[in-house]
Amino acid sequence: MMKARYDDLDTYIADLKAEITARPDCAGHHYNLGLAYLSKRDFLEAEKAFLEAVALSPHLAEAYVQLGGIAMQRGDFEGCLNYNREAVNARPRFAIGWGNIGFAHLQRGEPEEAIAALTKALKWDPGFIQARATIATAYLMLGDAEKSAALSEKAIAMEPAFAPAHNNLAVALLELGDKEKAKTHARLALEYGYDVDPKIREELGL
Repeated sequence: MMKARYDDLDTYIADLKAEITARPDCAGHHYNLGLAYLSKRDFLEAEKAFLEAVALSPHLAEAYVQLGGIAMQRGDFEGCLNYNREAVNARPRFAIGWGNIGFAHLQRGEPEEAIAALTKALKWDPGFIQARATIATAYLMLGDAEKSAALSEKAIAMEPAFAPAHNNLAVALLELGDKEKAKTHARLALEYGYDVDPKIREELGL
C-alpha cells in the first residue's frame, strides 16, 4: 500500500492529499488515502475517503469491501452486508465480497444464507482458505458435523497451519464422537495461535 520511498504514513497522507487537491476526481487517490487511514486505525477518515472513492467510481469493488470491513468493525453487520453486496454487484466474480457476505450472515445466525454466499466465493476462488473455514463453521451451526469435518480436512490439506480449520475440525470430530482425534486438532489449533473455546479444552482435557 505505502510506496517504498515513504518513511511514515503521515508524509504519505500529506502527499496524497496534495495529489487529491490537484486531481480531486481521481478515485484511486481517495482509495489509497482510505487505506493509509486504515493503517493508522482512523476508521472515520478512512470511511470518508472510501465513500469519496465510490462516489467517483461506483464500480470500485475494493472500496466497497473496505467500507464493509469498517462497518463490521463497528458491529454493523447489516452495513457490512450492504457494502459487500455493492462490491459483488460491481464485480460478480469477486470472491472476497462473497466471502464477507457469508461471514456477515454467519455472525447474524443465518448459516443457510452464509453457505450460499461462501459457495460462490469458493466457485470463483477455490483456494480461498478463509471462506472454506467459514463454510465449515456454517455447517456446524446447521448440525452437519460430517460435512463440516470434510470441509475442514480439505482446508487443512491446502494449508496445514491454518488454525481455524483445526479448531472447526476438533469441534466436528467431538460431535462425531472421535474424542482422541478431536484432541489432536484442538492442540494444533492452539499451537497455531487459535483461542480454542475453554469449554472444548476442558472437555478434551487440554
